[in-house]
Amino acid sequence: MKNEPRFRLQQARAKAGFNSPSEAARAFPRDINRNTLISHENGNRAISKKAAEKYGELFGVAAAWILFDTTDETGAAVPNEVSLSRVGMTAAKVAGVVEAGTFREVDEFDQSERIEVALPRDELFPNARQLLFDCSGDSMNDLKPRPILQGDRLVCLAYDDVEHLVELKSGMVVVVERTRDSGHFREWSVKQIELYPDRAEFHPRSTNPKHKPIVIRQDHDADDGVTVQVIALVRRVMNEMPGF
Repeated sequence: MKNEPRFRLQQARAKAGFNSPSEAARAFPRDINRNTLISHENGNRAISKKAAEKYGELFGVAAAWILFDTTDETGAAVPNEVSLSRVGMTAAKVAGVVEAGTFREVDEFDQSERIEVALPRDELFPNARQLLFDCSGDSMNDLKPRPILQGDRLVCLAYDDVEHLVELKSGMVVVVERTRDSGHFREWSVKQIELYPDRAEFHPRSTNPKHKPIVIRQDHDADDGVTVQVIALVRRVMNEMPGF
């Protein structure tokens, strides 16, 4: 794996003009032990923070670059999405809360910072945006084979990014957006799809009878001011264990 500290150490030494560990040791006899440098470059010995700082000073690079590759060689921070992509990760933002039956006012000018989480890229759709939603309520506490519970975090694919690749099917679990009052109020909720020839139904899976499905009929012409759309496909469920 070329994205290891030992390879960056080799690169730093070479860029400093030394063709071998022996040359570097001869140039800095008080600072570099040839055998130690060879062990570091071969991966036989882990590079400590102190050693990285010394190599960085002598070879003209940042110690953090040698150890973690989170900066460039000068020490300037590498953008998070760049460093994450090198190890097959991506940054996903927490979009908000999904809670059946709760309409929240949409603030188009909301400038608050979204929580960002590093996640593995989706195996099937590595180029699709991943969205995170935090679950509130009990509308999916009876989903089979695994319920979605209060406090769970959903890892989803943005439906806009995969709509041309994925056909909605019965059994899929999705995040549904309902808006009313010309889009000023919005509800995000998790539902399981049931498709029929004349309609699509988005069902809660709950032990609480107050939760009802959303039914969209193909011949539905009435304008009741409410729009419904799928905005994300649920791919995984996460939760933190208590006590930490």
